Amino acid sequence: MQSASQTIFKEWLPPVLLTATLIIVALVYLRGWFLIRKTREAQFPAWRLACFVAGLATIWIAIASPLDGFADALLSAHMVEHLLLMSFAPPLVLLGHPVVPLLRGLPRAVIKYILGPVIRREALRQFGHWLTTPLVAWLAMNLMFLGWHIPAAFNFALENEHWHEFEHFCFLATSILFWWPLIRPWPVQATTLGWFALPYLVMADIVNTLLSAFLAFCDSPVYAYYLKGPNAFHISPLADQKAGAAAMWVIGSLVFLVPAVFSTVGLLQRSR
Repeated sequence: MQSASQTIFKEWLPPVLLTATLIIVALVYLRGWFLIRKTREAQFPAWRLACFVAGLATIWIAIASPLDGFADALLSAHMVEHLLLMSFAPPLVLLGHPVVPLLRGLPRAVIKYILGPVIRREALRQFGHWLTTPLVAWLAMNLMFLGWHIPAAFNFALENEHWHEFEHFCFLATSILFWWPLIRPWPVQATTLGWFALPYLVMADIVNTLLSAFLAFCDSPVYAYYLKGPNAFHISPLADQKAGAAAMWVIGSLVFLVPAVFSTVGLLQRSR
């Protein structure tokens, strides 16, 4: 008899569209990275290329690898999936300074006739600036994070595959917005949040901690979806929930607090 893990690996098939999309994005970035290094080699070292590719790989691992199959059976695996999408992939992608390399990597006809007219629209540019303002970006990510973890929304997404994909998109998109004011990828103006970065990160950690603590100390399983199917891994739903909450709490806090510490050290050094 096959184990649950063997069954998941046997039934897993990589999603062709998502995999192909990520590969194409990586190739476009790589082409643009080589082109821009001809004039800005110091600004685009190899580690930026590595960060961007690692960010795309993290997205693939989160939602296209067998981990997605485990997430359907275990809440703890689902929380790891969300951590990869929200806490690791976005900063890695943004550290690659993706805007200009992606534009340079596209065919000129695409830029001239499709993207160029869109990018030049002043209303759209102002909307983009508004989305990446710290308050809007912080609220977007944290409200989306809390909203999708409401039991009714969480269960609905798991029961409807297309809505589950939309949930992943929401997590990834709003997390990119959240990390944007902190990393400010070139050619965005290089001004930093300064001391405002500390409450920005710490308050996000408080939101994560409150949700994690609620799941960890709850006396009964919160998400009914994981009570319906067979217990293939022979782990009680409550123990599984506590394991997922612990991962969110510990890893999620480190993701927010470690940058806060480095930011504080840097600000203190500059003030001296």
